[in-house]
Amino acid sequence: MTQLGRKVIQFNVKWMLHERVAFFRRFFRYLWDHLFMCSMRKPIGYRRLHRTISSCPSPALVEAGLVNGEPSCSGYETDSDLVALKISLLGDCQIGKTSFLVKYVGDEQEKRCLEMKGLNLVDKMFFVQGARIAYSIWDVGGDHGSLDHVPMACKDAVAILIMFDLTSRCTLNSVLGWYKQARKYNQTAIPILIGTKFDDFANLPLAVQWTIVSQARMYAKAMKATLFFSSATHNINVNKIFKFITAKLFNLPWTVERNLTIGEPIIDF
Repeated sequence: MTQLGRKVIQFNVKWMLHERVAFFRRFFRYLWDHLFMCSMRKPIGYRRLHRTISSCPSPALVEAGLVNGEPSCSGYETDSDLVALKISLLGDCQIGKTSFLVKYVGDEQEKRCLEMKGLNLVDKMFFVQGARIAYSIWDVGGDHGSLDHVPMACKDAVAILIMFDLTSRCTLNSVLGWYKQARKYNQTAIPILIGTKFDDFANLPLAVQWTIVSQARMYAKAMKATLFFSSATHNINVNKIFKFITAKLFNLPWTVERNLTIGEPIIDF
């Protein structure tokens, strides 16, 4: 191996270590901030965004329609403009949570996630209307052993996404249990009920679809949650769900359109 090749390898290793250390620093700083806020008994606040755009939006945000035009880019050297928000993902095993998350944050960002037994943490940062929005997404494993992570994942979250597999009735039956667990530790987060794998669900007989839609709508009403049917494979309603959360949190001028047509991705509220 040439000397140049060895230097390139050494640089790559140092860069990977640097990224991992930086991620752990952000994670522990995030936990410290939350523990400090809890000890002070003050809620974590966030501000409404102004309507003027002065920074670079992410491609996902442009695609979602939260920003228009071609805003100019501006760099930030401090965290004074950063709005850090926490989102929790709950649901049974093997329902497509990971695929849903990867579709939103992207493959490269997902590779940098912090993985623990029963819990994955992924960051998604984008720019909108003069501020940096940083979503810290806490994905709780769906097995029984992961229930211990629910309190930490749900505390201080601004939105709780409860997910089920549209092709598996038993996972739909579990959503109320997940909702009750989440509400023990967070009474104010925006509840979202998400049915995954709509591409497979659309191939089921219409009578079966109607039954599942009716039950999902009933559960969403009981949870006072907005209901979305989604597909990570075809990117159906994935970005729209986070767009809905962002618009609701910051009072942005966008509302989701209701769709109750059987055979189409349902949106109900």
